[in-house]
Amino acid sequence: MIAQYIVSHQSEFWLLLGFAMLALEVVTGFSTGVFLFAGLGALTSGLLMSMNILPESWIAGIASTGISTGIITALLWKTLKRLQGDKPLEKDNSSDLVGHEFLLQTDISANHPGSVQYSGINWKVEIDKQANCDNLKAGQRVAVSSVEVGVFKVVVAE
Repeated sequence: MIAQYIVSHQSEFWLLLGFAMLALEVVTGFSTGVFLFAGLGALTSGLLMSMNILPESWIAGIASTGISTGIITALLWKTLKRLQGDKPLEKDNSSDLVGHEFLLQTDISANHPGSVQYSGINWKVEIDKQANCDNLKAGQRVAVSSVEVGVFKVVVAE
């Protein structure tokens, strides 16, 4: 009975399949794009059948969905790729900790980072490449130039 209903209402089937694929794409977090393009292809087939441009048959539905999926993919690929952006994400140095000054407790070098306890957290202290030096002595005043997860990058404070 259900199969007979689907066979006699092909346009509704392709529309429902298209919406289901689009919903699945949203649920999976727009991860692949396959459901997006196939869903749009199925919607196109359902609309063409609803307007009596395509006959309501399985062969027409499958062929139309495949062809329209390919066309829609070709048309939207560059636009969607451009929306993703080509540039790598820049390092975010917008932390409130940037500029914080403190005295080094131990000597540090490019190969041997130190540590400092700040706000109840033991932070690793590394020399920033912008510091233009390889060693910093204990007792020297330094300033945080950038923050990474659990790491203070420091330069000599002015």
